[in-house]
Amino acid sequence: MQVDSRALRFAAAVTTVVLALVLVTGSAWLLAAQAVVFALGVLGTSPYGMIFKGMVKSPPKELEDAAPPRFAQGVGLAFALVGLVGYVAQITPLALGAVAAALFAAFLNAAFGFCLGCEMFLIIRRLLPAAR
Repeated sequence: MQVDSRALRFAAAVTTVVLALVLVTGSAWLLAAQAVVFALGVLGTSPYGMIFKGMVKSPPKELEDAAPPRFAQGVGLAFALVGLVGYVAQITPLALGAVAAALFAAFLNAAFGFCLGCEMFLIIRRLLPAAR
């Protein structure tokens, strides 16, 4: 399956804003909502991608393999869940650290087109040839 790289960057930009709001407000509910978005992204049905499709009518100039971005969504989900544990257990440094790490990765993708989770996926594939 192939995905529009513009939609991925749009989703990363929205995620950046949401996670920044989580850091500013400390809202576990907003982080839980973003965790749901990450989970849907793993399944290939990101609501942010659907919003992008509704807004942009021009065909993509380039497509990319969906597997690395889906893995990246899974990594984002893991960090969001760790952040939720931190908020619920009132371990603020854990919550802030997990959200900040996810925010950093989302920002790299939104601003520079560098998907940290995608790069992790490719490294893991090279190291574990059986994972192909």
